[in-house]
Amino acid sequence: MGFDLRYLAMSLVGFLVAITVHEFAHARAALAAGDETAKRMGRLSLNPIDHLDPLGTIMFILTAISGFGIAWGKPVPINPNNFNSPRWDTLKVSIWGPLSNIITACIITLLLRFMVIPLAPDFIELTELCILFNLGLAFFNMLPVPPLDGSKVLSSLLPAESARKYESIMGRYGMMIILAMLIIRFPGGGSVIGMLVRPPIMFAFKALLTVAYWQPHMVHVMH
Repeated sequence: MGFDLRYLAMSLVGFLVAITVHEFAHARAALAAGDETAKRMGRLSLNPIDHLDPLGTIMFILTAISGFGIAWGKPVPINPNNFNSPRWDTLKVSIWGPLSNIITACIITLLLRFMVIPLAPDFIELTELCILFNLGLAFFNMLPVPPLDGSKVLSSLLPAESARKYESIMGRYGMMIILAMLIIRFPGGGSVIGMLVRPPIMFAFKALLTVAYWQPHMVHVMH
């Protein structure tokens, strides 16, 4: 299969939409919880440039070309000491990133469902990619491994002593665990991360596309 510049461009748009929504949601939730750190650093923004990490963006391009890899945005700076309720607010701030991506995917689905004018095939493909990238970012980030959001969610739910032990161990080895799950391949070619997140991503993606393109059967009632 040759290099597809059109697909790369569309994937980049999907990536930018997902990352921007995700990081903005973290920043907005942190502000609502009493922490203005992200706002002061210009991260309460819907400008994709404010959330791009140079290395993460390069990795995205390599991923889109090779089909193997990982990508990320610039983490939103948060100071839990400023939160009104540190553990509960950390949970809320962490979960709002993935949740915002799922909400965005649902909104795009509804736009497709109720669009009254015909859409060009390329635009339909672009919107579907935006749905897929938002779902992918949401489910990937819910893995309970630092520095992903799922680790903060789990830590906030654990008893205080267990949370400290979890953060101490996983904080040291989190990135190595993610890299190992990404690199280790199964005979069929899939990675550990792929086996964990691909099924829920594709299930949700197919479900949303079913909603987007569902056509009710015309029922004729005989009197």
